[in-house]
Amino acid sequence: MKRNDILDLIPEDGFLKIPESGKVPLSPERKVKLLRKGNQLFNEGDIKTAERIFITIGYTDGLIRVGDYYYSKNDPLEALRMYKAAPAPDKVEMIVTRMAQVVRKWLNEE
Repeated sequence: MKRNDILDLIPEDGFLKIPESGKVPLSPERKVKLLRKGNQLFNEGDIKTAERIFITIGYTDGLIRVGDYYYSKNDPLEALRMYKAAPAPDKVEMIVTRMAQVVRKWLNEE
């Protein structure tokens, strides 16, 4: 596949939709219950449901853990999405740097 073919595959609005975390008004008690449930689900391996809870309550540490999970599963785009939502600028920079290295390698192969 040539460079222009690859560039044509990039959607106009980009690859990622970054969720806005913590935008749902919750009582402190409800937030604590959801945080505990999210942690429990994450520890039990229900990552998707835990992710939804962490986004809803704006739980930075949980979003970073979900991002780390996706990164360990070789899914850097989902990891980047979680790190951006957290926000975790150091982790975002790490992934963007690695992605840039990949693109640089592709461009040099032609």
